[in-house]
Amino acid sequence: MKHIIVTLKYLVPIEEIDKYLIEHRSFLDSGYEKKILMASGPQNPREGGILITRAVSVEEVKEYCKSDPFSIHKLAEYTFTEFIPVKYQKEFKDWFLPES
Repeated sequence: MKHIIVTLKYLVPIEEIDKYLIEHRSFLDSGYEKKILMASGPQNPREGGILITRAVSVEEVKEYCKSDPFSIHKLAEYTFTEFIPVKYQKEFKDWFLPES
């Protein structure tokens, strides 16, 4: 499995983002159900957001993000950064260890 940090940068005023927040959170719920997402939340200050993801490939995460209302309505741009976790809290070992 690949581990990817997705960074969202808002392209519109926060008032426009807020109009799609409920839809965006439903999109996130689907990622948790599919076990693609580990964590998500807005940046502080609220200029974008962060998704901590896991998938077979970066392309799978990119495809998933295409269904985000923020992407559909061109409200944010996305940066995908793959990383290799070598240290982590033991509570998260099932998330970070390679699947056999």
